[in-house]
Amino acid sequence: MRPREFVRIAGPDAEDFLQRMLSNDVTAAPCEAMLLTPKARVIAPVVVVRREPDDFLLLTEPGLGEVVRATLVRARFAAKVEIDAEEHRSVIVFGDNGDGIPNADYGEPAAELLDAELEPTLSGEELERLRIEAGTPTWGKEIDDSILPAEAGLDETHVSFTKGCYPGQEPIARLRHRGKVNRRLRVLDVEAAEPGDELRYEGKAVGRVTSAVDGRALGFVRVEVPDDATLEVGSDKKTARVVGA
Repeated sequence: MRPREFVRIAGPDAEDFLQRMLSNDVTAAPCEAMLLTPKARVIAPVVVVRREPDDFLLLTEPGLGEVVRATLVRARFAAKVEIDAEEHRSVIVFGDNGDGIPNADYGEPAAELLDAELEPTLSGEELERLRIEAGTPTWGKEIDDSILPAEAGLDETHVSFTKGCYPGQEPIARLRHRGKVNRRLRVLDVEAAEPGDELRYEGKAVGRVTSAVDGRALGFVRVEVPDDATLEVGSDKKTARVVGA
């Protein structure tokens, strides 16, 4: 099962309202997007699903459903939309499945199905390893209100640079076209690691581990660290090798 919370946005202004509030082009739904502050800090990542012309469902992370609902309600003003929480059960099915919501979190073709009566065949640790190896960030580990979306690669997957204005658009576009990030999310081959472990290269602190399973980790690493670099991890000087992402 894929833990999720859900928010429905429906009404004659639903598409226009979401287009003004989210970072991606909702006319291309299903799509990934973000709800951002004006300074481009992440409030919540979402998946946008269009069920009817004026009926959208947002899939977000556990604990963020009410945050998304309340943020959208505050911004609604005169828009003719209803904004309500919904309850569903979400599962990930691997392989090509035209009936589901496309899901690229695990590095393999997969779809997210709502309210399907299926039992899990992979453990949570197995799914976590697939996510880490795919270099996919998740809320509460790689994504929070302290990171810039580009640091986690979210500008490549959750942002349209051709749609109209939305909160956070200017900082996102400015960084894309005139700036650069100082760190990026990388996949690490590790001896051993725990989230929060400091990463060092040539004696200097260059990042930290955000997620880890046996032999693999994700971490933010400074951009000047070369591919295939060997890093020290934590205080016991275990090693890690940058392998991508």
